[in-house]
Amino acid sequence: MGNIVLFMHTSLDGFAAGPKGEMDWIHVDEEIFDFGAKRITKTNTALYGRITFEMMESYWPTAADKPGASKHDREHAAWYKEVHKVVLSNTLNQDTLKNTTVIGKHYVDALRDVKKNTTGEILLFGSPSTAHALLAENLIDACWLFVNPVLLGEGIPVFKNMKEKQSMTLLQTHVFSSGVVCLHHKMQHG
Repeated sequence: MGNIVLFMHTSLDGFAAGPKGEMDWIHVDEEIFDFGAKRITKTNTALYGRITFEMMESYWPTAADKPGASKHDREHAAWYKEVHKVVLSNTLNQDTLKNTTVIGKHYVDALRDVKKNTTGEILLFGSPSTAHALLAENLIDACWLFVNPVLLGEGIPVFKNMKEKQSMTLLQTHVFSSGVVCLHHKMQHG
């Protein structure tokens, strides 16, 4: 059975994006890319909300082909091409997408089926509104949060819509030279 794992950057005060969706405060460099790549390549299923998926689709399918593509771009583009993508959307047409399953309004039951039929992790990338919907249904099993040393003061929170207090167990930490800290937590469900 698969586990849904949230993979997201956050500000120190708990925001996934600024008030208008800004993410220009997120620090990424080769050290963070390499760490993330080791983590990401251990999975063969990725979960996205529609907005994040459309951003990914606009970049990753051709990223490795661009002149001067970085090592990260080449590696992640190869992974993205092969990984099975699951997208929560009421508007996307699955028939026009390669290696992609689109889940609409009955996402809770559909994701439970995806979990039953997946071995290993299902990585949920970014997608704050999708994370909020899944948190409300206790569908997230673990979190890899990249805590950036910045305070936004306001914005789109990482955690929202939980029906009750959610306990977590810290499994791992990693401090990057930039000051970003990765926290890996397991959710303690009921």
